[in-house]
Order: sequence, then C-alpha cells, then structure tokens
Amino acid sequence: MMNEMIQNMTGMGAMTEQVVATDFLLTAKSGVQNFAVALTETTTPEVRETLKQYFNDAVDTHEQIFNYMVSKGYYHPNNLSEQLTVDLEAAQTAMNIK
Repeated sequence: MMNEMIQNMTGMGAMTEQVVATDFLLTAKSGVQNFAVALTETTTPEVRETLKQYFNDAVDTHEQIFNYMVSKGYYHPNNLSEQLTVDLEAAQTAMNIK
C-alpha cells in the first residue's frame, strides 16, 4: 500500500512495472546467452543434457516476458518509431525524478 502511494506521488506507478519487466527481460536474455556459452564448453553428456534443459527453460522464460511486454505496450520490436516514443517517455520520467 505504501509503495503504491509513493509510486503514485512520484508518477512512477505504471513506469515501475515497465522497468521491472525490462530488467527481467534483460536478465532472461543474459541467462540464455550464459547457458549457450556453457553448452559449448561442457564435455560430459549428462551436464550437456542438463544445460540444454536449462537453456530451453531460459528461452521459454524470455519469450513469456517478451510477449507480456509487447501485450502491455512496453516493447515495440517491429516499430522503431513507437519504441523510440516509449524510450523517450521513460527517459523523461527518469530525468524528472528528484
């Protein structure tokens, strides 16, 4: 309740969700990359199979977050103009925080 009130006072209510989702998406992407590297470095079949499962799970998680962000209008991968507008609004909001 207090967190929501502070978000509303600072104008960050909707922005907070977008920031968290973006951070989660970037973290998931990093996980996909790290598992891909680990897969190329392993030499045992058992470890490779485990890493493949983790890699697939990471790709699925990234896809779910990506789809969520697109559905909420936080991410416009196929429309650079719309994405630029979203990014500029986020930057302006960040600059207005005191």
